Amino acid sequence: MNTPLAVKSKDPNLPAARKRKTSKLAIQEAVWGYVFILPVALGLALFYMVPSAASLILSFTNWDGMSAPAFNGIDNFTQLMQDEKFTHSLLNTLLYTVATVPLSIVFATLLAVLLNQHIKGMVVYRTFYFIPVITMPIAVGMVWKWLYNSEFGLINYVLGAMHLPQPNWLFDEKFALMSIVIVSVWTSVGYNAVILLSGLQGIPSSYYEAASLDGAGTVYRFFRITLPLLTPSLFFVLVMSFINSFQVFDLVFIMMGQQTSLLDSTRTVVYSIWEDGFKYFNMGYASAEAFILFIVILIITAFQMYFQKRWVHYQ
Repeated sequence: MNTPLAVKSKDPNLPAARKRKTSKLAIQEAVWGYVFILPVALGLALFYMVPSAASLILSFTNWDGMSAPAFNGIDNFTQLMQDEKFTHSLLNTLLYTVATVPLSIVFATLLAVLLNQHIKGMVVYRTFYFIPVITMPIAVGMVWKWLYNSEFGLINYVLGAMHLPQPNWLFDEKFALMSIVIVSVWTSVGYNAVILLSGLQGIPSSYYEAASLDGAGTVYRFFRITLPLLTPSLFFVLVMSFINSFQVFDLVFIMMGQQTSLLDSTRTVVYSIWEDGFKYFNMGYASAEAFILFIVILIITAFQMYFQKRWVHYQ
């Protein structure tokens, strides 16, 4: 009865058969993997890669969106270097980003730490703080536009009741950009807090227990344990916040779009792209602006990726 088993175990074709079976399973897994990612890949190619390539080609043309594009070389880029409106919009975008990103990350970190506490009803609090993220930007802009109203707005009403100055938020160049920054921080804190909260929950509690046994206080544990181990999540939030801030458009369009006299103080690069492309029908010039914005975001992201190894600590 043992003979067939012995013969089977010594069969020289058995390793090759197993290898063919393993290879067949690997091919099947690869095929099904490509099948599952095919819808996303098609959507990425159709709605992102193809339009991006078309925009790059159009940046070297003069096109009004209706007639045939006329190749004009690098004239659009040469004109951009001399365009004060584009330079000013790039500066506004940079100021907006410098103000929004640090404030959003700081508040999101503090909020994530608070939401990580084990208290009753914490799920409800987390939901409330995430609501601004899923609210339509148009609704957010309209509500905050009413809140900023100098005569009937709730903000100035509260400031007046406290005998504090009541700024003309959206009609004063000194406050217009700051007003948009406040709204942007309010809408982005919830999303960033969720990402950071997931990072906090991934930190082993044994680290805090060991630090407590050694007599470490709350502040010491935060700066010596929480922040270093939270840096991977902070890095992700930082990169995404920079990219999103450089592409801000909806809040500026909703809150400042009709105030042409004050628009220069809040005009961003994406707003300039929309204005040149869909208001003045200069598609080639707008495509050149979009390409410049892409290069700026690419350079900043590359710097972040390069320097992240100096401060990001992976477990």
